[in-house]
Amino acid sequence: MPVKIRLQRHGKKGKPYYWIVAADARAKRDGKYLEKLGAYNPNTNPATIELDVDGAVQWLQNGAQPTDTAKAILSYKGAMLKNHLAGGVRKGALTEEQAEAKFTAWLEEKATKVDAKKDGLSKAEADAKAKAFEAEKAANEARIAANAPVVEEAPAEEAKASNEEEE
Repeated sequence: MPVKIRLQRHGKKGKPYYWIVAADARAKRDGKYLEKLGAYNPNTNPATIELDVDGAVQWLQNGAQPTDTAKAILSYKGAMLKNHLAGGVRKGALTEEQAEAKFTAWLEEKATKVDAKKDGLSKAEADAKAKAFEAEKAANEARIAANAPVVEEAPAEEAKASNEEEE
C-alpha cells in the first residue's frame, strides 16, 4: 500500500485550511487518512503551520512519499532535515547527540528568520498606517481651508493707503 503525505482541504470557499495527513495514495483528496500529522493555514501572514515533526519523520522513514507542497512544508518545519540526519545516524556518519545539536541549531536559526519577517511585516503595517494618517490629516486641513469663510482684506488695505495719501 503506497502511502503519501499530503494536504487535505478544509475550511470554507475562499478561506482554505489544510490538514497534513498520511494517507493511502488511492484514497480521495479529502477522504480517509491513516494519521493526521498537522495543520496548515495559508490565510495568515506568515502562514501558520502546526506539525508533529517526529510523526512525519517516522512516516518518511517507513517509505511515505510527500507531495510537492507537503514536502515544502516538511522542509520548512525541519522534518526533512531531521529525516536526513537520522539517516546519517543509521549509517554511522553522526552520533545522535551531533544530529540533535545540528537540528536544534537549525531550529533556532529558522525561528530568528521567522521573527525577523514578522517584525518587518508589523513595521511595514505601522508605516502604512502612519502614512495613511498623514494623508488623511492633510486632506482634512485642505477641506477645512477650502470651507473657511474668506475675509476680504483688500478694502482695509485701500482705506489705509488712502489715509496715508491724505496726510
